Amino acid sequence: MYVGIGYDIHRFVKDRQLILGGISLDHHSGLSGHSDADVVLHAIGDAVLGAASLGDIGEHFPDTDDKWKGISSQILLNKIMELVGEKGLRVNNVDVVFISQEPKISGQKKDMEKRISELLMVEPERVNVKATTNEGLDSIGRSEAAAAQAVVTLHNS
Repeated sequence: MYVGIGYDIHRFVKDRQLILGGISLDHHSGLSGHSDADVVLHAIGDAVLGAASLGDIGEHFPDTDDKWKGISSQILLNKIMELVGEKGLRVNNVDVVFISQEPKISGQKKDMEKRISELLMVEPERVNVKATTNEGLDSIGRSEAAAAQAVVTLHNS
């Protein structure tokens, strides 16, 4: 069994679609980033890479490379899964927490879990998405940013 942890944070900006866990949400702001800024998938991707001892998402998809500008994080996660598969590893399970004052995602968690399970090629019951706030503290608490943390376990295929 191999364990990895991932973290990501992005600033909210106007006039950008909010994408979390591979799904689009109806919200007045999106997240700023070189890619689509899906903090949930970025945290999961980093956790998968860490568990496989393959570095981090910034090494594989640097924000200095225009090749990755505006790319869907789902494509990035697919590429990460290819790398992990080449090492003979598969995802066992993932636990992710979305950290933000807004939007509330309770109505979208199951959709996110389903999409993440498809991307990771595991059963939906092996994916858990939860959410919390920062109780009004710091940039996240002031609704200036959103973050996510993920823990992933891998096993030999």
